[in-house]
Amino acid sequence: MTRKITILDLKKMKDEGEKITMITAYDFCFAKIFSDAGIDIILVGDSAANVVCGMDSTLPITMDEMIFLSRAVARAKPDALIVGDMPFMSYHTSVDEAVANAGRFIKEGFAETVKLEGGQNVKEKIMAMTDMDIPVMGHIGLTPQSVHKMGGYKVQGKDDVSRKKLLNDAKAVEEAGAFAVVLEAVPSDLAKEITESIDIPTIGIGAGIDCDGQVLVMHDILGLTFGKRPKFVKEYVNLKETIENTVKEFIDEVHDEKFPTDKHIYS
Repeated sequence: MTRKITILDLKKMKDEGEKITMITAYDFCFAKIFSDAGIDIILVGDSAANVVCGMDSTLPITMDEMIFLSRAVARAKPDALIVGDMPFMSYHTSVDEAVANAGRFIKEGFAETVKLEGGQNVKEKIMAMTDMDIPVMGHIGLTPQSVHKMGGYKVQGKDDVSRKKLLNDAKAVEEAGAFAVVLEAVPSDLAKEITESIDIPTIGIGAGIDCDGQVLVMHDILGLTFGKRPKFVKEYVNLKETIENTVKEFIDEVHDEKFPTDKHIYS
């Protein structure tokens, strides 16, 4: 029997040089599979807007929808740490609303921690959440909820000004009390510098090998996405093709009256 992962375990893993693994999940089934496989962190990601709901960005998904997904994941009782991804406008208007919505993730969604995007601009909100004993994971670099401001999904920190900003963002997140920070679409040398300059774990996605851990969206890993994939994605298996062929076989057997057979029929 494995032991439940906590934020203290993640800090210990960084200190001891043990890599951290994180994957998204949005339901009971995959949360159970991923936890049984030994994943450290399950992120109930706002990427559900794209990969589950078919939306063009993460912006439209709501708190109620995210809580519904988080509850489904939590029912798997994973050994992995559950992180609830705070959706757009759930923490943007005021500190009080940010804390209240983070609390909803814990109380209603049964998440154990929350994640929010931003650096220096959300420092006060991270501090307020952690003051209320809500563990927070930060997220800097390419922050998809800021896609319109950034002018698209682009690598961040490529010039001196933005590089310095990201370094300051990482330190601000740490100072605010976050237990870890996601670095998305950041040059690998900058990710390495950030990882070495802060004491909390860094989780990379398109940020190179020197981060303390790595995260990917489950649909990308499993080959269940449609359209162009980002450069940093590795497809480990093509389940889309396997599933399609399986369903075609079912259709053919029904048409040809090969299913159900006697062993599938009650007498």
